[in-house]
Amino acid sequence: MKIALIGYGKMGKEIEKIALSRGHEIVSIIDVNNQEGFESAAFKSADIAIEFTNPMVAYNNYMKAFKAGVKLVSGSTGWMAEHGEEVKKLCTEGGQTLFWSSNFSLGVTLFSAVNKYLAKIMNQFPAYDVSMSETHHIHKLDAPSGTAITLAEGILENIDRKDRWVEGTFQAPDGVVSGTTLCAANELSVSSIREGEVPGIHSIRYDSEADSITITHDAKNRKGFALGAVLAAEYTAQHEGFLGMADLFPFLND
Repeated sequence: MKIALIGYGKMGKEIEKIALSRGHEIVSIIDVNNQEGFESAAFKSADIAIEFTNPMVAYNNYMKAFKAGVKLVSGSTGWMAEHGEEVKKLCTEGGQTLFWSSNFSLGVTLFSAVNKYLAKIMNQFPAYDVSMSETHHIHKLDAPSGTAITLAEGILENIDRKDRWVEGTFQAPDGVVSGTTLCAANELSVSSIREGEVPGIHSIRYDSEADSITITHDAKNRKGFALGAVLAAEYTAQHEGFLGMADLFPFLND
């Protein structure tokens, strides 16, 4: 499979290693200093492009890839609120293809399934209030993380007493904390911490007067994310439309 990389930071380089190890070919690498690469024959020859950049440029990258007629896999977050419906429509009605996930980690995929299952159980026990926290490296621009939002949505789908998530506290890289975890009974608080080079930690806590239950996913490095992105690319090369991890792993729909 011919792969183009959009974004050549730490994730891009890790994806390159995994793709090559699985027998794929990298035909184009586009980063901030060679945006003209979207117009190149090399980029247009790709079977799939894998995009990991940032919220400010992701949408424009999608439009350029679509214009070039290249299917896309992306893990960039922070663009959905403004452009989500437009991009989905381009894929469902406009003939474009995007496989998007807030997190490509196989471990997070399993964690997401556990999260939904636990939420279904805890729906029967209103004495437990639920909250969430996420920790990422200081370079991450959006907060809460896209993964935290996806996990929160999984909880809201399954707990009747919660109907919206709200931002909790935010700990900046300098250690200053703002915001509050206090919220209405129907709200789910999602707090964020930015420190060091943490790849990603997500914790969901159910707390009652008697005890608490906490589940946590703690990423050790970027390898799991990169492998998931390449697996998604292999899947997307054979499929069309607006795709996600539930397409790649149908057990997420259970």
